[in-house]
This record gives sequence, C-alpha cells and structure tokens, in this order.
Amino acid sequence: MSYEPRGDHDKGYGGGGGHDGLPPRNRGRRPVTDYGASVVHYMRHRQPRYRGSYTGEVERPSPSYIVDMLPPYARITNPADSVPSRHLHSSLNKIKHPINVVRWTPEGRRLLTASSSGEFTLWNGTGFNFETIMQAHDSAIRALVYSHSDDWLVSADHDGIIKYWQPNFNNVESIRGHTDPIRDLAFSPNDTKFVTASDDQTLKVFDFAGGSTDMTLTGHGWDAKSCDWHPSRGLIVSGSKDHLVKLWDPRTGRCLTTLHGHKNTITKTLFERVQGNCLATSARDQTARVFDLRMMRDIALLRGHEKDISTLTWHPVHSNLLSTGGSDGSLFHYLLDEPNTAPDGSVMPIPAVYDSADPSSAPAQPIYPAHKIPYAHDFAIWSLDWHPLGHILASGSNDRITRFWSRARPGEAPESFNDRYHIGEAAAEAQGTWDRRGGRHMRQVEEEQELEDEMDGLVDQKMPIKGQPGVGGGGMMPGLSFPSIPGLPLQQVPSSGPGGSGFIPPPPVIPGVGGAAGVPPPLPFPIPGMPGLPAGVVPPPLPGMDLKNPPDFIALAEMIKKAGYQPPPPGSAGAPIPPPGILPPGLIPPPGATGFPMPPPGFAPPPLLPGAGGPPGGATHPDGGNDQYDSSGRRRAPLPSQEESLRMEQSKGNYTRVR
Repeated sequence: MSYEPRGDHDKGYGGGGGHDGLPPRNRGRRPVTDYGASVVHYMRHRQPRYRGSYTGEVERPSPSYIVDMLPPYARITNPADSVPSRHLHSSLNKIKHPINVVRWTPEGRRLLTASSSGEFTLWNGTGFNFETIMQAHDSAIRALVYSHSDDWLVSADHDGIIKYWQPNFNNVESIRGHTDPIRDLAFSPNDTKFVTASDDQTLKVFDFAGGSTDMTLTGHGWDAKSCDWHPSRGLIVSGSKDHLVKLWDPRTGRCLTTLHGHKNTITKTLFERVQGNCLATSARDQTARVFDLRMMRDIALLRGHEKDISTLTWHPVHSNLLSTGGSDGSLFHYLLDEPNTAPDGSVMPIPAVYDSADPSSAPAQPIYPAHKIPYAHDFAIWSLDWHPLGHILASGSNDRITRFWSRARPGEAPESFNDRYHIGEAAAEAQGTWDRRGGRHMRQVEEEQELEDEMDGLVDQKMPIKGQPGVGGGGMMPGLSFPSIPGLPLQQVPSSGPGGSGFIPPPPVIPGVGGAAGVPPPLPFPIPGMPGLPAGVVPPPLPGMDLKNPPDFIALAEMIKKAGYQPPPPGSAGAPIPPPGILPPGLIPPPGATGFPMPPPGFAPPPLLPGAGGPPGGATHPDGGNDQYDSSGRRRAPLPSQEESLRMEQSKGNYTRVR
C-alpha cells in the first residue's frame, strides 16, 4: 500500500490553488492499494508448480517482507493468505442511500455500486475515491451483472425494468421484464441468454439479442429471491421465500431437483466459479450450506452467525474460501477444507462427507468461520464482490457505506485484529486503538474528500451544475424572460463583441402576421363608406381597440357623466369621445403611449379614475410633472436635503473650513 498526496500543491495561491486565492487545504495522504508490485514480483520469480515441491520460506511477520508479497494466484493452495482481515477504506456519497449491489468492473480498475435511489456510482479501484455518478433507473436497483465477454452490463430495478449498458455506460435498451421487483439475474455461459428471478414467483429466461422472453420457469410457491446460471453447464439454480432451492434445465424449462435443508427464506444462491462442482446457499435461518452437484446433497453446514445471512460470495482464485455477510453487519470468512470447531469447543468435529463410509447418508460437516469481523457494518450487508485478482473484497450495506477489505500486510495482523471492526468501538476505545472523537473527525474528512472528488469528477466531465442557467437545463434563456424546456436542446447563438454578450435574434416572421413580410396585399376595390380612401387601401384600426372585447358605450356614457361632462345627445352618430386621462372599458392603451395629451393652458385637469395610471393628486410643475410621480406614473422618493447631508459630514469633521 502506498500513498498519493492530497491537495493542489502544484498550484499557486493566486492562480486558483485554493478558494478565493487562499492557500489549499492539505488533507493528508490518501491510501492507495498498488497491486502492481506484487504481480510483477510474481511474474519475475514464478516457478513451475510441481506437486510436492518445496518452495521454502517466502514471508515473515515483519514489515520488511512487504516487498515479497505475492498475489493470491501465486498461492492457490494457501487460501488463508487471502483472507481479507484488514479494513482499507470506507466510501460514501454526498447524498447517501443504501447500497444494494457492488460489482467490480471486468478489468478491476473500478468498483460499480448501485443504490436504492437508482444511481450508479463508480469508485477508483486503487485510491477508492469517487469518479462519477449517474441516474440509471427511476427506482431502486436490485440486480447488476456483467457478461462473461465483458462487453455488456445488465441491470434490473424494483419496478421490473431491465436495462442494457455498454462498458461506457451508454444505455442501449430498456425492456419490461416483470411486473414485480426483480431480485437477481445471471448470464448464460455464452452470453446469449440471461435469467431473472422476481417476486412474482417465477424465473424468466430472456434472449439477450432480441430482448424477448424465451421461457418462464414456474414451480416456486412464493417470491423468487435469487438465481444463478452455472458458469460452464446448462444448469440454473433458484432460491425462494418458500425455503426451497431448485435446479432447472434451461433447455426444456423442467425442474431437475429440489434441495431441502433451509428452514427460512433463501437469500442467495451462487455456483462456485473455479471448478464448478459446488453450490452455496444462504438463508434467514442463520446458516449457509454448500451442496455438491455430483451428489446433489449438502456437504457442509456453515455456522457462526447470530443473525440472518443476507449474502455470500466465492473467492475467484481459491475454491475453498467462502465469505458471508449478515443482517447485523457482520462479515465472516470460511475455509471449507479446515474443520474448525466452535469457539467454546463444545461441538466435536464431524468428519467430512467424503471421508465417511457412506457419503450419501452421512450428515453435513459443520464448519465455523476461520475469521470474523463482527462489526464490519452497522446494518445489513446486501452485497459482496471480490476483485478479479482476489486481493480486495468490496461490501455494500444498508448503512449507505461501501467498504473495501484486504489481507493484512506482514507485521500488521495484531494491529488489524484489534480495530473497531473486530472488537467494537467501545472495546477499541478502551484499548486505545480507536478514538471516538478522531473517528468522527476522520468521517468528516472522508466526506469532504468524497465531496471534493465528486465536484472534480463533474468538472472533468464538463457536466452542468444543477440550477445553472443554460440551454436545455430548465433555467432561463439569456436575454429572454421565459424558461427553457428541460431536455430540449435549443439553438445557441455564439457570443459577439469584446464583452462576449451574444445577441439573440427575434423569431422568424410568420407570413401574414405582423412585420414587413406580413403586410396584406392591397384590395382591388374601394370599401363602401370610405370615400376619402383610395381604392385598395385598408383603413388603419383604432389605436388600442380590442376587437375581441368591444367597448360598452352605456358604461362609457356613465363614466363621462360621473366625470362631470355632458354625454352626447341621444341619437347622435358616432361614439362619445372620452375625456383625457380616462380609459373606457374595452380599450387598451396604444403601444409606447405614456399618457394622454394635457389640456390647453388655463384649463384644470380632468379628475382621474382610481387605477387609471396617472398621479392621484399633488401639485403639478410647469413642465407637467408631479411632486410624487414622474411622467411615467411611477412613484418616486423625495430627494434628500443637502443641508442635512452637509451637517452629517461636518459632524464627522469634514467640510469645516471656509473656502
């Protein structure tokens, strides 16, 4: 494990090294798990694996032997060297949600996590820092798996939707798989089909290329919680809430056999990937079982959990190393070829099934964990996944934290066994291996680091910040007063001028509606009743006349009468002319008009109606202004007195000398 520096040490203070030109905040060193040295060391010094050959001493419990560490693939027969007993890092998002699935990318450079909010989060595989986040589903993601060819990623959510993804997380297909939540899915060995398990009590086999259902496997009496496809054979396994484990033939859809043994809901079923001879199952009866497919019976009973077992996983290199996660946050590791007795020694070891005289009737061998991490998480562990090289184990929990675990380096075993994940916070604080206040501070620093990494990742991807005005982002268009439509890419106008302020042209003129291009053609005949107009000229409309809401002449006459003017005599032709400053109902002021003409000199101004837009009162100036209102009718504040300003300045000691 090496370290990379934190903070922008190569940037100047004034050049943006810190916020507002301040010095950058040094957050110490981030631990980085570099497995390149151990792999290169193995490739340079590897020898043929002769059976029974003596390899000699390689490592000793001393830090000086760290350079001699070998990858798990160099010690296939020593699974104890790969037990992940040391906590490396805890990664958490800015907005925290329960982590339902964790999956390493096929090349092992990143870890992909799926949360109950429907988001994908990518974490770096060596520095464990945040890389990117995206909204993949509208509901909680329940299943996630890569194809064997490493070319595709398939995910399923709580609404029964299945999505196809490319390695660059480009969504190419979305299909409706089930009407109920999908709990698990798995690819066939040749990646042409995949199987899903749902809460509708069925399993469905889909054609990957066509996205259609090939067959539906029915036989469970309750929700199907887990499924898996054998890595090299045509065999499907499923576990259900009805306490049963069933094996299916994917060619015919027939149930081959039903495995009994668990007494509660099956939570996980998984085939062993190295040799393919075993099947591991876990349930809510606090036990896990290992079945031999050649005998179709259980050969090992994994005990030790005090609560339900929620998930399990096989080691990618050692076929006899199995890890389980409990609903209480505990993480246990089992070595299947070592008959570990109970911690109190009360249970006598039972011989293995293979060593008995009658393997078909011998009881399953109970195995207790070789290593326990009782306080790995605060809540249930939903998912476990090993790095392809087998040196790092990732765990996702309901406590909204993703944790990375690895084997202890030479000389670190006593230290790592006394941390708060092994003995608890209270005991670790009593022994001095953990500081509660320092733990809180460390958690705060980690959250700040993840927030920094998230912001840097968004900047690197040139993603718009939420709430920033822009095109297609739901904000306001520059220069316009209407909001843009989210998701609709509008045309942007390049900036012009030294200031960079772009000009947004007006919308194109519609023929026949306004503008020079919308002038109607002249009429070829004169209009009756308009003798003064030449032929073909259309009379202009009255200013402010709304043809859809014509004026009410009766109400207009009443307004004129109340204003003190005589209404026109009955039977007179034409509409009455309103006095200045009065707007009849149904009339709209002409565009650009700020008021009506003032009466001739010597005449008192007419009384104004409330809300007419003019000044309600006050002395007028010779230029037609008002003490409290300007020419546009807006109220203005009185100007400050210069004498008061002068006195205030003189009280401060200014302007005291006479010029």
